[in-house]
Amino acid sequence: MPSAFITALNINLFGFVGGVVVSIIGEALGALVSFGLYRLGFQKFIQKKSINHPNIHRLLEVEGREAFILIFSLRLLPFVPSGLVTFFASSGKVSWLVFASASTLGKIPALLIEAYSIYAVLEWSLPGKIILVALAIGLLFSTWRLQRKK
Repeated sequence: MPSAFITALNINLFGFVGGVVVSIIGEALGALVSFGLYRLGFQKFIQKKSINHPNIHRLLEVEGREAFILIFSLRLLPFVPSGLVTFFASSGKVSWLVFASASTLGKIPALLIEAYSIYAVLEWSLPGKIILVALAIGLLFSTWRLQRKK
């Protein structure tokens, strides 16, 4: 389920500030649980299988401040899947504390933008109407392109 639906529910139940705080806590806890489960299940397997690929090997070897900056930066990018970042971080040498802090701090800007967009739509303000029109145009354009390819 996309996080936007959960963020919308949180905002609806707890208000804007409360909903954002609940969403940030939920994202942080979810990332930590995933990190722990991945670490238990995949760390040894991944380290054995990806040693031959230099880019993945480098990602698995990063630690400390460099790991913090890498994870933080990847969390800021909207098109990098969070699960993939968590998976590779858990498979490497990144500590729990570095992962938790970098992951949480990196997700805050994206969550704030998401929450504001959802709030604007829920309040049916001018920015909310613009967001919905942009989404509708994007959906129509995507559908038209898919139909044209067939």
